[in-house]
Amino acid sequence: MEVVSASHGTLGPLLGKLTALLADECGRLKGVRREIRSLKSELISMQAAVQKYSTLQDPDVQAKAWISLVRELAYDTEDVIDKFIHQLGDGGHQSQSGFKEFFRKTIRGLKTSEETHLVGIDGPRDHLVTWMMEEENSLPKHRRVLSIVGFGGLGKTTLAKEVSHKIQGHFDCHAFVFVSQQPNVKKIMKDVIYQVKKDFIEDINIWDEKKFIGKLRELLQYKRYLIVIDDIWSTAAWDTIKCAFPENKFSSRIIATTRIIDVARSCCLGGNDRMYEMEALSDVHSKKLFLKRTFGSEDSCPEGLKQVSNEILKKCGGLPLAIISISSLLANKPSLKDEWEKVRRSIGSALDKNRSLEGMNSILCLSYNDLPPNLKTCLLYLSIFPEDYVIERETLVRRWIAEGFISEERGLSKQEVAENHFYELINKSMVQPVDVGYDGKARACQVHDMMLELIISKSIEDNFISVVGHGQTDLVNHDGSIRRLSVQHIDQQLVSVLENQDLSHVRSLTVITSSCFKHLPSLVKFETLRVLDFEGIDKLFQLKYLSLEEYDMNGIDKLFQLKYLSLRGTNMFEIPSGIVRLYDLETLDLTNTNIEVLPSRIVQLTKLQYLLVGRFRSGDGHSFQNLRGHTKIPDGIGNMSNLRVITGFDVTKSSLGAVAELGNLTSLNELHLQLDGRGSEKYKRHEEMLLSSLCKLGSCKLQSLSIESDDSTPLQFLDSWSPLPSSLQRFRMTTDYYLPKIPKWITPALASLAYLNINLVKATEEDLGVLGEIPALISLVLTFETDQEERLTIRGHGFPCLKELYVDPDCRATNLLFEEGALPKLEKLDLPFIVSWAKSNGFYLGISHLPCLRHATITLLAYGCASSSENRAAAAAIRNEANAHSNDPKLIILGEMEEGEEDSDTNEEEFEKENDTNEEES
Repeated sequence: MEVVSASHGTLGPLLGKLTALLADECGRLKGVRREIRSLKSELISMQAAVQKYSTLQDPDVQAKAWISLVRELAYDTEDVIDKFIHQLGDGGHQSQSGFKEFFRKTIRGLKTSEETHLVGIDGPRDHLVTWMMEEENSLPKHRRVLSIVGFGGLGKTTLAKEVSHKIQGHFDCHAFVFVSQQPNVKKIMKDVIYQVKKDFIEDINIWDEKKFIGKLRELLQYKRYLIVIDDIWSTAAWDTIKCAFPENKFSSRIIATTRIIDVARSCCLGGNDRMYEMEALSDVHSKKLFLKRTFGSEDSCPEGLKQVSNEILKKCGGLPLAIISISSLLANKPSLKDEWEKVRRSIGSALDKNRSLEGMNSILCLSYNDLPPNLKTCLLYLSIFPEDYVIERETLVRRWIAEGFISEERGLSKQEVAENHFYELINKSMVQPVDVGYDGKARACQVHDMMLELIISKSIEDNFISVVGHGQTDLVNHDGSIRRLSVQHIDQQLVSVLENQDLSHVRSLTVITSSCFKHLPSLVKFETLRVLDFEGIDKLFQLKYLSLEEYDMNGIDKLFQLKYLSLRGTNMFEIPSGIVRLYDLETLDLTNTNIEVLPSRIVQLTKLQYLLVGRFRSGDGHSFQNLRGHTKIPDGIGNMSNLRVITGFDVTKSSLGAVAELGNLTSLNELHLQLDGRGSEKYKRHEEMLLSSLCKLGSCKLQSLSIESDDSTPLQFLDSWSPLPSSLQRFRMTTDYYLPKIPKWITPALASLAYLNINLVKATEEDLGVLGEIPALISLVLTFETDQEERLTIRGHGFPCLKELYVDPDCRATNLLFEEGALPKLEKLDLPFIVSWAKSNGFYLGISHLPCLRHATITLLAYGCASSSENRAAAAAIRNEANAHSNDPKLIILGEMEEGEEDSDTNEEEFEKENDTNEEES
C-alpha cells in the first residue's frame, strides 16, 4: 500500500526529532516539554495505525484519505519543528558514533555479476552470434542490422548485451545506448561518441542534431563498429538515429531492441538485415530459473511446495522478469504452503492466458506490496530519476539519509543501513545492478522501465514525488503541497505552471536537464529544502558542463535545513557565498566544476561529512573513482572533524598548514588526492607533511587512499609510512612514476587490503611473491615501465582471494604464464599478450588452469614484428583454450587481424580508393 509506505517514511524521522528535542536544552523550556510529549504520544499512536493498515491489500477510500492526512500532517509538523530549532539557534545534535567499516559483513545474499536470469539464453545468443559474425564471400563487406523484438520483460536487453559481449572483441569500437519513449537524439549521439572515442575532448554542448550526426559518421567512417541501440519506441526515432552510422563496407553491426513489431521491421529493410522475435522461456527453463532464484539450486524445492510452485510458474507465462520478481519475493518468505498459496491467489490469471501489460503489472505490484515500509519508501524515491538513468549508489545513499529515510539500527551507522537497503532492493530484483565492482557489489543501479512506470504512478497517487518534463508533468491539476520536485525538462510553458505552485514545502529539488537553468524558480521559494541536486552530468564521467551562470543563487543561505547540495557538472568558478552559512550541510559535491579555491569560512561547516571536488577522468577506473585534483585544501580543515570522505584536492597547491591538518581528521574514511611534485625540491616539504598526516591517520579509520599525478612524481616517501592503517582496503596510484620495487609498506600485514593499483619498473618473481601473500587481495592492477621478454610464471600458491588481474596493455609489456593451481578464485583477466614472445611454446597462456575464470580480455601485441598469420594463430590458440574451459568464459581478443588484413591503414586506403572511383564515375 503505497500511501502507507510514504507515511511511514515520514513519521519515523519526525519521531526521532521529537525524541531528540526531549533530551535537548529546548525541551526544558517552560511549557514546551509537555507539548512535545503530547505530540509524540499522538504520533506514536498514528504510526501504530499506519503499520496496521500496511497489512491490508486493498484498503477502503476512508482509510486512504486518513493516511494521506497523516502524511501531510507529519510533513508540516516536521517543517515547523525544524524552523523552531533554527530560531533557537540550535541545529540539533549530530550523532557522534564513528563511521563503521564500509565492508561490514551484514549484507545477505549479495548479488554479483553472476546474473541468474541468463537461464535459457545460451541457445538464442549463440545462434545470433553465428549470424552476426557471418561474412559475405566477396568484398566489400556490408553492415548488418539485427532487431530484437518482444514484450516487455522477455529479456531483449539481456540478449542484446550477451550477443554484444560475445563479439565485441572483433570490432574496432563499440557502444551501448538507451533510447526510451522520449528520445533525446543529441544525448544519444553524445553517449555513442564518448564510448567509441574515449579521449574525445571537443566542446559539443552547443552542437545541433545535424552536427552530432556528422561528427559520429566522421568518427566511424574507417572503423568496424558494433552499436547496440536499446528500447526504440518509434520508426521516426530509428530513422533519425540510423543516419549517424555509415555503411562503410567494414562488416559493421548494429543491434536494436524494441517492443513494437513495426519498429523492428523498419530497422531491417536491407537485404543483409534480420529481425529476431523473442519467445517466452520454455517450461524447463522457466522452472530452472525459478528454482535457482528461490532456493539457490534446481534440486532444493520441498516436496510440499512442488505443486504450488508449478501453478505459480504457469501464471508467470514464461516471462523472465515475472519469474525473477516472484521468485525473489518467495525467497524471502517461509517455505510454508499456506504462504505460497496466498502468493498464487494474489497473482491473478492474466499472464497464464496471454502476456499483457496488466498481467505484468500485477506481478510487479505483488512484489512491491511485499516490501517492508522502509524499502517501499526508498524504492518510490527512485521515481525522481528519468527512464534508463544510471543511479549511483553513493549519491543515492547520501540522498536517502538527507531526506530522513534512514535511522541507525542494531549498531549500524546510517550509511551502513542505507547501503543495506540499496543491496536489498537489488537482491529482491526491484532494481537492476550496474557496474559491479571487484568486491561483487554494484556501484549503481537502474530501474526497469516497467517497474519505473509502476513506482511513478504510485508516487503521483501518494504525492510523494512530482515530475516536470518529458511528458510526465503532473502539476497542472496538482492538489496539496509539492514535497519533492524532479525537473527533467523546463521551458517557458512549464515555467508558467511552476509559477502558480506553492513551492515552500518542497523538501528536495532535483534538476536533471540540459535546459537553461534561468527558467527555474528562485531558490528563495524553496524554503524547506533538504536536498538540492543540480547534477546533470552524463554517467560517462566526461567534462560536459551545465550552465548555472544565469541562475540566481542568492538566497541559498536561507535554506537552513539543507543537508545535501550537488553542483556536480556545472560551470561554476566559485561557490555562492551563502553556502558557508548552511551549518546543517552533510554533503557538498563540487566535482567537475571550475572551482579551484574554496572560501575560507567553508571550514565552519562542521557537520560536513562528504567534501567532493576534482574532475572525473575518462575510463572506468577499474571500479575506482578516478579524479584529477585542482582545488586547494582550505586552511582550517582540521576543524571539520566529521569529514569522512575527501576527494580531488591538490596537495602541492595547498598550504603546508592545510596539508598538516589532514592528520587531525580522525573520522576520515576515504582520501583521494592529487600530488604533482614535478621533480622539484620546492614540493619536498609537501610530501613530508603529507606523510606526517598519513602516519597520524594510520591509527584511525582510513580505508581508501588514492594518490594521482599528471607527472612523474616519486612516491618513495611512502616507504616510511607507519603505522599502517589496519583498516586500509584500497590503495591506488595514478602517476607516470614507476616504483623500482614493491614499497616496504606493502606487506602481508595489510590484512584488509582488497584493491591495489601500482606502477612498477618491471615485475620480478620476488614482487609477485610479496603481492601473492596479501591475504585479502581481490583486485590487482599493474602497470609496467619496461618490456619484460622473459616469461614469468604465476605459481600454484599465493593470491588466495584474487578475483581480478589487470595488466595495462597501453604501457610496457610483460609475459605471463599461469601454472596449475594458480589464482584459484580469479574471475576476470585483462592481459597483454606478446605474439612473438609466446610463439615458441605454441602461444600457450594457461587459461585452463584458472578454474573460476568468467571474463578474459587479451590484447595481442605485435612486438618483435609478428606476422599477421602468427597473430591469427595466437588468437586461435587462446580461443581454443577458452573454449575448452569448463566455465565457457567470455573472451574478448583485441588486436586480432582478420583474414587478408595486414593493418588498418590498408583498409582505409582501399576505402578511399573505392570512394574516389565512385566519385569519378558519378
